[in-house]
Amino acid sequence: MKKGNLYYYFKDKEEILFACHQHSLGRLLEVLEEIEHVPLPPEERLKRLIQAAVHIILDELGGTALFLDLEALRPSHLRALIVGRDRFDHGVRKIIAQGIASGIFQPRDAKLTGFAILGAVNWIPRWFHPAGPSSSDHIATVFADFLIAGLKR
Repeated sequence: MKKGNLYYYFKDKEEILFACHQHSLGRLLEVLEEIEHVPLPPEERLKRLIQAAVHIILDELGGTALFLDLEALRPSHLRALIVGRDRFDHGVRKIIAQGIASGIFQPRDAKLTGFAILGAVNWIPRWFHPAGPSSSDHIATVFADFLIAGLKR
């Protein structure tokens, strides 16, 4: 397909960007919904979620920094994505809060902790290089282990 053929399906570049964001966020929400229903301790669910997010970003989306480029979207598209992003963010917070309530994680601000985790994971595309020394598996494992270790009692 040639670049110009995309405009048969999309009105402009902004619609292409919005579709990419919708796909990316949709994949993350699919994984969140699966993990929310798995009967595992919060620590294990959070670990699986972090690892899955890293794999989605690096393996499925090719390491794109898409999550950081929202200012180019129309207000209506931005609002739609914010709803999905907030759903994912609240899912992460819920797992953290469950870990705190069960005594696995230290008492702390679940919102700020969730922001720290998502910020770390979403920044990976800024420095990741497929030909670099670390595979997506290695990065997913190291990030999950490190971020969860900071939460434990």
